[in-house]
Amino acid sequence: MHFLIGDLQGCSDAFERLLAEIGFSPSRHRLHVLGDLVNRGPDSLGVLKRLVGMGDAATCLLGNHDLHLLAVAAGVRPPHRSDTLHDILASPQRESWLGWLRRCKMADQAHGWLLVHAGVVPQWDAAQTLALAGEVEALMQGEKLGAFLRVMYGHRQTRWDDALQGPDRWRLIINVLTRIRFCTEDGEMDFVVKEGIDAAPPGFKPWFEVDTRRTADTPVAFGHWSTIGLINEPRLLSLDTGCVWGRTLSAARIDSGRREVIQVPCPQVRRPGAAID
Repeated sequence: MHFLIGDLQGCSDAFERLLAEIGFSPSRHRLHVLGDLVNRGPDSLGVLKRLVGMGDAATCLLGNHDLHLLAVAAGVRPPHRSDTLHDILASPQRESWLGWLRRCKMADQAHGWLLVHAGVVPQWDAAQTLALAGEVEALMQGEKLGAFLRVMYGHRQTRWDDALQGPDRWRLIINVLTRIRFCTEDGEMDFVVKEGIDAAPPGFKPWFEVDTRRTADTPVAFGHWSTIGLINEPRLLSLDTGCVWGRTLSAARIDSGRREVIQVPCPQVRRPGAAID
């Protein structure tokens, strides 16, 4: 049985309760976690320990909070006041945890579903999304990661161009896969507004509502956007249901033609609306 799981963000107790609801067994289940494994919740290290211990039974994407951890660990980005990453950074096994994160995916496929943390631009189909994600995955595992982390942040480019090269190209791929919410019909992205669908800037709409997007006929699952909550449609699953904000942690079964959504309630560990990215 294959389950997709939304943003964990260091909420290890909720994760354990969700696993109990699923009846998780590493011999019978495969989990696909859609990124933002760590940060904001009370036990980021506990989440990593649990996921690493699952071996091949869990495949994880990198979200923006996971990339933030790598940047902080490399000393190229200061920690935020709201970060809960100290347990990982102070761990004697720190390099092992960081090395495991670097081997996580930026996008994936499972049972016909395209899996991303945040979304895709209209210009990309599933094959291009996976190919571009692979470019960044190679970078994450390579010797040049430290240099790239120094220039990873920023959004000078807000529209995809196949001609982009080097850091500009990799930065925009990351911004699409881990930060996109709103875009225009021709793929210009907004990286400022973080609220729900009704907050779309003039001329923008949620990336998944662009009728001409090349993934329109591909089932896509994503997390990241807690303010829109659960979306459960035939070709669209939004699974960041705000665990860290005191709502729920969600999983969706996707194999054998079944659609089963399992949710567990979560205690509030962050004030809703505060630093929601």
